[in-house]
Amino acid sequence: MFVEEVAVDHDELVLMRDVSVDFHVDGKSKVEIANERQLSRFRVARLLNTARELGIVRISIALPEDTEEDLSEPLTEALGVPVIIAPSHSEPQQRRDLLARTLARAVRERVTEGMTVGISWSRTIESAARYLDRLPPCDVVQLVGAQPVEGSGDSLELIQHFKALPGVRTWPIWAPLTVRDATTAAGLRAQPQIAEALARADSLDLAVVAIGGWTPQASTVYPTLSPADRAAIEAHEVAGECSGRLFDADGRELHAPLEERVVAVTLDQLRRTPTVVACGFGRATARAVRAGVRGGFVGVLVLDTECARALAELTGIL
Repeated sequence: MFVEEVAVDHDELVLMRDVSVDFHVDGKSKVEIANERQLSRFRVARLLNTARELGIVRISIALPEDTEEDLSEPLTEALGVPVIIAPSHSEPQQRRDLLARTLARAVRERVTEGMTVGISWSRTIESAARYLDRLPPCDVVQLVGAQPVEGSGDSLELIQHFKALPGVRTWPIWAPLTVRDATTAAGLRAQPQIAEALARADSLDLAVVAIGGWTPQASTVYPTLSPADRAAIEAHEVAGECSGRLFDADGRELHAPLEERVVAVTLDQLRRTPTVVACGFGRATARAVRAGVRGGFVGVLVLDTECARALAELTGIL
């Protein structure tokens, strides 16, 4: 398990457990625990957070009528890939944060020492990185150029986060995700550092990506395109996008003009990756998520409850 991989001291694990019992079971405040155990309250907070991250503490909160948790097994059976569903929340931002935490946990459980890990970008992946403050020694490859989104960071900021982790080597892509013309994109892809990062996507052990529906709300790429771009793409039957790559309802690449102007991993490279962990957020993404599974470039799904329920409706489970 991940605890063994990062070699957390046994005494520290015991302390995490005991502090967690004090807080969650006995109802003691962090200040009370700090005073009783002669710890700083900041260390108590850190112990509690880490206990959650490592699975020492697992909290289940649900309304009596909630059935989302039960959807993971039937969706796994229907789609043929493992499905993990994050806890629910009525506020979308809180629901995304819960999805990010669940995605971070899924990544931690799968990364082992010496792996080559590809990281795409989305608002959920960016949030998940905040909960990935340690990884076993590994290589992390940026899979997409930068796509600035108002109120968020981008893939270049994300790769810098991983660069700061002990034992992690990074391979950045110093370029935008989309550029004006195919010639510029080809020139960028030929730059030695960018070419090396994209080449490393041929030998990934694990990839972390996001699936987006093709709407302004469900895709971070869609709002950045010109009216001419959108008009050209509308000639194709787009089901969704992943890392700037468009695909149809069967997960097949759509060779729209945008394709030649993207600096990013290809869907074929993802298909050759042993494990691809893909996240999906919101009802509008469900059709794209199903298409990604059909296209063979999704190996593990991490979904919020809204996306999971919509996907269950699409597959006839509900």
